[in-house]
Amino acid sequence: GWTLGLAQFANSTKGDPNALLVVGAIMVAGIEQNKPQISLKDVTPIARLFTEYNVIAVRKDSPYKTLDDLIKDFKAKPTSVTFGGGSKGSIDHIGIAELAGKLDVPVNKVNYIATGGGGEIVAQTLGGQIKVLTGGYAELGQYIKNGQIRVLAIGAPERVPGIDAPTLKESGYDVIIGNWRGVYGAANLTAEQRKEVTDAVVAASKSNVWQDNIKTNAWTESVLTGDDFGKFVDEEHVRLRAMLVKVGLL
Repeated sequence: GWTLGLAQFANSTKGDPNALLVVGAIMVAGIEQNKPQISLKDVTPIARLFTEYNVIAVRKDSPYKTLDDLIKDFKAKPTSVTFGGGSKGSIDHIGIAELAGKLDVPVNKVNYIATGGGGEIVAQTLGGQIKVLTGGYAELGQYIKNGQIRVLAIGAPERVPGIDAPTLKESGYDVIIGNWRGVYGAANLTAEQRKEVTDAVVAASKSNVWQDNIKTNAWTESVLTGDDFGKFVDEEHVRLRAMLVKVGLL
C-alpha cells in the first residue's frame, strides 16, 4: 500500500509545488521489503516533523508490574512471552527484535504476533493471546486512559509529557522504538519552490492547531529539513534494512 502510493505520487505530481506526501519509518521499512521501482530518491525531501514513540504495555491485571518483571521473564523463557504489534516488519516488530538483541535473546526466540494494531491488538491482549503489546500512543491512548492497559515503558530517548512511564533507556535498556513522520514534495521542484514549500510546512508546524495535535497524541517534535532530512532517511534505510535481515524478512 505505502509503496503503491509513493509510485502514484511520484509519477503524477512532477514539478507541482502544492503536492505533499506523508512518509515515515514504516514506509522506509516497506520499501526495503518490497524493493519497488520508485523510491524516495525519486521525490523531494522537505521535512521530518515529529516522532511517535512506542509504548510497551500490558493488560491491567498482568503479573508484570514493572518493566523489570517482564524482562526477567523474557530472558528466562523467551518464547513464553507473546508480544503483539503491527504487521511483520513493522516498527513495532523491529523494535521488539532490537530489545531482544540488547538482552542477548535470539531473535528467532521472539514470539511476535502480528495484528492490525489499535483495537485488534488490545482485544487480543485483554483476551490473553498477547501478554505484551507495543504501539503508538495515538492508537492506544484511549485504552490507557480508561485503565484497560497499563504502560510499563516508552521507547523514547527521554520521558514524554502525558505518558506516566519510564523510558527503556532510563530503565537500563538502550533501545529507541518510534515511528517518525515527515513530508516529501514532488519530483523536479526548483530550489526556490523547495524552499517555499519547506518554509510553509515549518510554519504550519508552529500553528496552534498543530501544537494541539502534538500534545493530544503525545508526539515528540523532531523537525529536520531539506538535505539533512534526506540524509537522515538514507541512514534509516541502512538501519531498518539491517533489522529486517535480523528478523528474517530480508
